[in-house]
Amino acid sequence: MPDIKVVSRESHADKRWQRYTSYSFADGDAVAQLVVQELPKAAMVLPVGFVAVGDGFLPVAVQGLQPGKNLLVAADGRWLGGYIPAAYRSYPFMLANTEDGQQVLCFIEDSGLLSDTEGESFFAEDGEPAQSVKDVLNFLTQVFANRQATQRICEALQKHNLIQPWPITLQTDAGEQVVEGLHRIDEAALNSLSAEAFDEVRQAGALPVAYCQLLSMQHLPKLGQLAQAHAAQQLTSLETPDGELDLEFLNDGGTISFGGLR
Repeated sequence: MPDIKVVSRESHADKRWQRYTSYSFADGDAVAQLVVQELPKAAMVLPVGFVAVGDGFLPVAVQGLQPGKNLLVAADGRWLGGYIPAAYRSYPFMLANTEDGQQVLCFIEDSGLLSDTEGESFFAEDGEPAQSVKDVLNFLTQVFANRQATQRICEALQKHNLIQPWPITLQTDAGEQVVEGLHRIDEAALNSLSAEAFDEVRQAGALPVAYCQLLSMQHLPKLGQLAQAHAAQQLTSLETPDGELDLEFLNDGGTISFGGLR
């Protein structure tokens, strides 16, 4: 478990924090939670699915084909995708709930980004939070509010049985491997909704979420190519002469075959 501490003058007045330069902290995330506000951008470049959380569902960016492996993070910490989920953009800050239900801003102390001398101050000279910390808190507060809206939308989709298991089969050297735990929109069920049910889904703001998810499934083959590159340790071969990664294949609109993933 990470070492998480509430940001306070008592603990952080004399400390500084540094902005992350590597996404290694996310290299074990096969999925990343999304909120409805970012779904259109995420669906343009990443496969989006749903995962079961408690009795409901939440949308996620699909970043890997095996638990504990994020194919969008290179060995050197570079991000290989065209969109960075909001869940990562506030690192190493996060919101947490106190025992009395209040939300507090926290810092991941063992992130390697806490310093006595390097980086930005947590607090200004007048004792108020520094502007950069206020900006992080504002961002996290917006994401939290959007997460609640996202949950209500998913409840509307679930109510009308529009979320179904998404079976993905990966052909490996050891044979077929089924990727489990992901869900998708049941397009046939969506198209079969009664006028009353369809209007209820529309009123809930759930139609854009459904269509984004359906359209995003076309990006699944991109993960297949990245999986092959990771497995063969060929990410360095994708570099251009100036050291940048040449990921043009991720923009290929054609049909991509990669060992039977479907």
